[in-house]
Amino acid sequence: MHKNKIFYNKPTIEVKGLIIGGSDPLVMGIINITPDSFYSDSRKQTVTEVLEQANVMISEGADILDLGAYSTRPQAEDISEEEEWQRISSILPTLRSTFPKVVLSLDTFRSGIAKKAIDQGIDIINDISGGELDPNMFNVIASNQCPYIMMHMRGTPQTMQSMNTYDDLVNDVILHLSGKIKQLNDLNFHNIILDPGFGFAKNIDQNFELLSRLEELHQLPYPLLVGLSRKSMIYKTLGITAEESLNGTTALHAIALEKGAQLLRVHDVKEAKECIALWKKTK
Repeated sequence: MHKNKIFYNKPTIEVKGLIIGGSDPLVMGIINITPDSFYSDSRKQTVTEVLEQANVMISEGADILDLGAYSTRPQAEDISEEEEWQRISSILPTLRSTFPKVVLSLDTFRSGIAKKAIDQGIDIINDISGGELDPNMFNVIASNQCPYIMMHMRGTPQTMQSMNTYDDLVNDVILHLSGKIKQLNDLNFHNIILDPGFGFAKNIDQNFELLSRLEELHQLPYPLLVGLSRKSMIYKTLGITAEESLNGTTALHAIALEKGAQLLRVHDVKEAKECIALWKKTK
Protein backbone atom coordinates (compact mmCIF):
# COMPACT_ATOMS: atom_id res chain seq x y z
CA MET A 1 0.00 0.00 0.00
CA HIS A 2 1.16 3.53 -0.78
CA LYS A 3 2.51 4.97 2.47
CA ASN A 4 0.42 8.13 1.94
CA LYS A 5 -2.70 6.28 0.80
CA ILE A 6 -4.80 7.76 3.58
CA PHE A 7 -4.33 11.21 2.06
CA TYR A 8 -5.84 10.13 -1.24
CA ASN A 9 -9.06 8.78 0.28
CA LYS A 10 -10.29 12.34 0.78
CA PRO A 11 -12.68 13.96 -1.70
CA THR A 12 -11.06 15.48 -4.76
CA ILE A 13 -12.02 18.66 -6.58
CA GLU A 14 -12.32 18.79 -10.36
CA VAL A 15 -11.80 22.07 -12.20
CA LYS A 16 -11.82 21.93 -16.01
CA GLY A 17 -10.80 18.29 -15.85
CA LEU A 18 -7.95 19.00 -13.41
CA ILE A 19 -8.13 16.79 -10.31
CA ILE A 20 -7.02 18.60 -7.16
CA GLY A 21 -6.26 16.32 -4.23
CA GLY A 22 -5.63 13.18 -6.25
CA SER A 23 -2.54 10.99 -6.15
CA ASP A 24 -0.43 13.44 -8.18
CA PRO A 25 0.57 16.69 -6.42
CA LEU A 26 -0.02 19.81 -8.53
CA VAL A 27 1.72 23.15 -8.97
CA MET A 28 0.15 26.61 -8.82
CA GLY A 29 2.24 29.40 -10.35
CA ILE A 30 2.14 32.86 -8.74
CA ILE A 31 1.65 36.00 -10.84
CA ASN A 32 1.44 39.22 -8.84
CA ILE A 33 -0.05 42.31 -10.49
CA THR A 34 1.48 44.45 -7.77
CA PRO A 35 4.40 46.85 -7.37
CA ASP A 36 5.34 45.65 -3.88
CA SER A 37 5.07 41.87 -3.46
CA PHE A 38 7.97 40.57 -1.35
CA TYR A 39 9.68 38.72 -4.21
CA SER A 40 10.46 41.28 -6.89
CA ASP A 41 10.63 38.81 -9.77
CA SER A 42 6.97 37.87 -9.28
CA ARG A 43 5.75 41.42 -9.95
CA LYS A 44 4.13 41.74 -13.38
CA GLN A 45 2.15 44.92 -13.98
CA THR A 46 1.33 45.07 -17.70
CA VAL A 47 -0.71 42.78 -19.91
CA THR A 48 2.41 41.90 -21.89
CA GLU A 49 4.39 40.98 -18.76
CA VAL A 50 1.56 38.86 -17.38
CA LEU A 51 1.00 37.01 -20.65
CA GLU A 52 4.73 36.32 -21.00
CA GLN A 53 4.96 35.01 -17.43
CA ALA A 54 1.83 32.91 -17.87
CA ASN A 55 3.19 31.40 -21.07
CA VAL A 56 6.49 30.51 -19.37
CA MET A 57 4.75 28.93 -16.39
CA ILE A 58 2.35 26.93 -18.57
CA SER A 59 5.26 25.69 -20.71
CA GLU A 60 7.04 24.60 -17.51
CA GLY A 61 4.03 22.57 -16.43
CA ALA A 62 1.95 24.83 -14.17
CA ASP A 63 -1.41 23.23 -13.42
CA ILE A 64 -2.98 26.45 -12.11
CA LEU A 65 -2.09 30.13 -12.39
CA ASP A 66 -2.80 32.29 -9.32
CA LEU A 67 -3.33 35.98 -10.07
CA GLY A 68 -3.10 38.54 -7.27
CA ALA A 69 -3.49 42.32 -7.22
CA TYR A 70 -3.24 42.99 -3.48
CA SER A 71 0.13 42.45 -1.82
CA THR A 72 -0.26 40.40 1.36
CA ARG A 73 3.33 40.57 2.61
CA PRO A 74 3.66 41.78 6.22
CA GLN A 75 3.02 45.54 6.52
CA ALA A 76 1.93 45.79 2.88
CA GLU A 77 0.00 48.89 1.84
CA ASP A 78 -3.77 48.53 2.15
CA ILE A 79 -5.19 49.49 -1.24
CA SER A 80 -8.84 50.19 -2.01
CA GLU A 81 -11.19 47.69 -3.60
CA GLU A 82 -11.41 50.01 -6.60
CA GLU A 83 -7.65 49.96 -7.11
CA GLU A 84 -7.48 46.18 -6.69
CA TRP A 85 -10.21 45.68 -9.30
CA GLN A 86 -8.62 48.16 -11.68
CA ARG A 87 -5.41 46.11 -11.63
CA ILE A 88 -7.30 42.84 -12.17
CA SER A 89 -9.73 44.08 -14.81
CA SER A 90 -6.87 45.45 -16.90
CA ILE A 91 -5.39 41.95 -17.15
CA LEU A 92 -8.00 39.24 -16.60
CA PRO A 93 -10.06 39.41 -19.84
CA THR A 94 -6.95 39.12 -22.02
CA LEU A 95 -5.41 36.41 -19.85
CA ARG A 96 -8.65 34.42 -19.91
CA SER A 97 -9.12 34.71 -23.68
CA THR A 98 -5.46 33.92 -24.40
CA PHE A 99 -5.44 30.78 -22.23
CA PRO A 100 -9.07 29.57 -22.23
CA LYS A 101 -8.29 26.06 -21.01
CA VAL A 102 -5.92 26.99 -18.19
CA VAL A 103 -7.25 26.91 -14.63
CA LEU A 104 -7.06 30.45 -13.26
CA SER A 105 -7.19 31.34 -9.57
CA LEU A 106 -7.62 34.81 -8.07
CA ASP A 107 -5.99 35.74 -4.79
CA THR A 108 -8.48 38.10 -3.10
CA PHE A 109 -10.28 38.40 0.25
CA ARG A 110 -12.97 40.76 -1.07
CA SER A 111 -16.32 39.26 -2.08
CA GLY A 112 -17.10 42.04 -4.56
CA ILE A 113 -13.84 41.40 -6.39
CA ALA A 114 -14.47 37.65 -6.26
CA LYS A 115 -17.95 37.97 -7.79
CA LYS A 116 -16.80 40.17 -10.67
CA ALA A 117 -13.83 37.90 -11.36
CA ILE A 118 -16.01 34.78 -11.37
CA ASP A 119 -18.26 36.51 -13.89
CA GLN A 120 -15.19 37.14 -16.05
CA GLY A 121 -13.99 33.54 -16.03
CA ILE A 122 -11.93 32.98 -12.88
CA ASP A 123 -12.08 29.30 -11.88
CA ILE A 124 -10.93 29.40 -8.23
CA ILE A 125 -10.97 32.02 -5.47
CA ASN A 126 -7.94 31.98 -3.17
CA ASP A 127 -8.82 33.84 0.06
CA ILE A 128 -5.95 34.48 2.49
CA SER A 129 -8.44 35.34 5.23
CA GLY A 130 -10.66 32.27 4.91
CA GLY A 131 -13.73 34.49 4.98
CA GLU A 132 -12.60 36.51 8.01
CA LEU A 133 -12.08 39.87 6.28
CA ASP A 134 -15.31 39.93 4.28
CA PRO A 135 -18.40 38.29 5.84
CA ASN A 136 -20.10 38.08 2.44
CA MET A 137 -17.35 35.98 0.85
CA PHE A 138 -18.88 32.63 1.80
CA ASN A 139 -22.25 33.63 0.32
CA VAL A 140 -20.61 34.61 -2.97
CA ILE A 141 -18.58 31.41 -3.11
CA ALA A 142 -21.52 29.15 -2.24
CA SER A 143 -24.00 30.84 -4.56
CA ASN A 144 -21.57 30.53 -7.47
CA GLN A 145 -20.25 27.10 -6.44
CA CYS A 146 -16.75 28.37 -7.18
CA PRO A 147 -13.88 26.22 -5.86
CA TYR A 148 -12.37 28.01 -2.87
CA ILE A 149 -8.96 28.03 -1.20
CA MET A 150 -9.42 28.73 2.49
CA MET A 151 -6.30 29.90 4.30
CA HIS A 152 -5.64 30.28 8.00
CA MET A 153 -4.72 33.79 9.08
CA ARG A 154 -5.35 36.12 11.99
CA GLY A 155 -5.83 39.87 11.61
CA THR A 156 -4.82 41.58 8.38
CA PRO A 157 -1.55 41.75 6.42
CA GLN A 158 -0.90 44.95 8.35
CA THR A 159 -1.47 43.43 11.84
CA MET A 160 -0.99 39.67 11.52
CA GLN A 161 2.60 39.50 12.75
CA SER A 162 1.51 40.66 16.22
CA MET A 163 -1.21 38.00 16.43
CA ASN A 164 0.87 34.81 16.69
CA THR A 165 0.14 33.58 20.22
CA TYR A 166 -1.40 30.09 20.25
CA ASP A 167 -2.30 27.50 22.87
CA ASP A 168 -1.23 24.77 20.44
CA LEU A 169 -0.38 26.09 16.99
CA VAL A 170 -1.45 23.16 14.83
CA ASN A 171 -4.52 22.29 16.88
CA ASP A 172 -5.59 25.93 16.86
CA VAL A 173 -5.20 26.07 13.07
CA ILE A 174 -7.24 22.86 12.71
CA LEU A 175 -10.00 24.14 15.00
CA HIS A 176 -10.19 27.44 13.15
CA LEU A 177 -10.38 25.79 9.73
CA SER A 178 -12.91 23.25 11.03
CA GLY A 179 -15.26 26.05 12.05
CA LYS A 180 -14.95 27.71 8.66
CA ILE A 181 -15.53 24.40 6.89
CA LYS A 182 -18.77 23.95 8.84
CA GLN A 183 -19.95 27.40 7.81
CA LEU A 184 -19.44 26.57 4.14
CA ASN A 185 -20.90 23.08 4.47
CA ASP A 186 -24.00 24.64 6.03
CA LEU A 187 -24.33 26.62 2.78
CA ASN A 188 -24.16 23.32 0.86
CA PHE A 189 -20.65 24.07 -0.38
CA HIS A 190 -17.87 21.47 -0.40
CA ASN A 191 -15.34 22.46 -3.10
CA ILE A 192 -12.73 23.52 -0.55
CA ILE A 193 -8.92 23.49 -0.61
CA LEU A 194 -7.16 24.18 2.68
CA ASP A 195 -4.04 26.29 3.22
CA PRO A 196 -2.50 26.42 6.74
CA GLY A 197 -1.04 29.85 6.01
CA PHE A 198 2.74 29.71 6.32
CA GLY A 199 3.98 33.18 7.29
CA PHE A 200 0.55 34.53 8.16
CA ALA A 201 0.24 35.29 11.90
CA LYS A 202 3.09 32.84 12.50
CA ASN A 203 6.73 33.52 13.34
CA ILE A 204 9.68 31.60 11.90
CA ASP A 205 9.74 28.90 14.57
CA GLN A 206 5.98 28.45 14.29
CA ASN A 207 6.27 28.06 10.53
CA PHE A 208 8.75 25.23 10.97
CA GLU A 209 6.58 23.63 13.65
CA LEU A 210 3.63 23.80 11.25
CA LEU A 211 5.68 22.13 8.53
CA SER A 212 6.98 19.42 10.87
CA ARG A 213 3.41 18.61 11.94
CA LEU A 214 1.77 19.13 8.56
CA GLU A 215 0.40 15.59 8.38
CA GLU A 216 -1.91 16.40 11.31
CA LEU A 217 -3.94 18.63 9.01
CA HIS A 218 -5.00 15.59 7.02
CA GLN A 219 -7.68 14.91 9.61
CA LEU A 220 -9.56 17.69 7.81
CA PRO A 221 -11.52 16.33 4.84
CA TYR A 222 -10.16 18.44 1.97
CA PRO A 223 -7.04 18.75 -0.21
CA LEU A 224 -4.07 20.62 1.26
CA LEU A 225 -2.23 23.51 -0.41
CA VAL A 226 1.17 24.62 0.85
CA GLY A 227 2.67 28.05 0.16
CA LEU A 228 6.34 28.10 1.17
CA SER A 229 7.95 29.61 -1.89
CA ARG A 230 10.83 31.99 -1.10
CA LYS A 231 9.23 33.03 2.21
CA SER A 232 11.04 34.68 5.10
CA MET A 233 11.16 31.43 7.08
CA ILE A 234 13.69 30.36 4.46
CA TYR A 235 15.74 33.45 3.81
CA LYS A 236 15.84 34.74 7.38
CA THR A 237 16.87 31.31 8.67
CA LEU A 238 19.66 31.08 6.10
CA GLY A 239 20.71 34.72 6.24
CA ILE A 240 20.02 35.31 2.55
CA THR A 241 17.41 37.12 0.43
CA ALA A 242 14.17 36.04 -1.20
CA GLU A 243 16.01 36.15 -4.52
CA GLU A 244 18.51 33.59 -3.20
CA SER A 245 15.91 31.25 -1.69
CA LEU A 246 15.11 28.83 -4.51
CA ASN A 247 17.28 26.03 -3.12
CA GLY A 248 15.73 26.37 0.33
CA THR A 249 12.27 26.44 -1.21
CA THR A 250 12.89 23.17 -3.02
CA ALA A 251 14.16 21.54 0.16
CA LEU A 252 11.00 22.51 2.05
CA HIS A 253 8.79 21.46 -0.86
CA ALA A 254 10.25 17.96 -0.62
CA ILE A 255 9.40 17.84 3.08
CA ALA A 256 5.88 19.14 2.43
CA LEU A 257 5.30 16.52 -0.26
CA GLU A 258 6.46 13.77 2.08
CA LYS A 259 3.90 15.00 4.61
CA GLY A 260 1.08 14.94 2.08
CA ALA A 261 0.92 18.39 0.45
CA GLN A 262 -1.23 18.07 -2.67
CA LEU A 263 -0.82 21.52 -4.21
CA LEU A 264 2.33 23.67 -4.14
CA ARG A 265 1.90 27.42 -4.65
CA VAL A 266 5.20 28.60 -6.13
CA HIS A 267 7.17 31.30 -7.90
CA ASP A 268 9.35 28.75 -9.72
CA VAL A 269 7.24 26.22 -11.60
CA LYS A 270 9.97 24.23 -13.35
CA GLU A 271 11.84 23.48 -10.14
CA ALA A 272 8.64 22.56 -8.27
CA LYS A 273 7.62 20.14 -11.02
CA GLU A 274 11.08 18.56 -10.93
CA CYS A 275 10.82 18.20 -7.15
CA ILE A 276 7.49 16.42 -7.50
CA ALA A 277 8.83 14.13 -10.25
CA LEU A 278 11.78 13.05 -8.11
CA TRP A 279 9.64 12.65 -5.00
CA LYS A 280 7.21 10.41 -6.92
CA LYS A 281 10.09 8.09 -7.87
CA THR A 282 10.51 7.24 -4.18
CA LYS A 283 6.92 6.02 -3.83
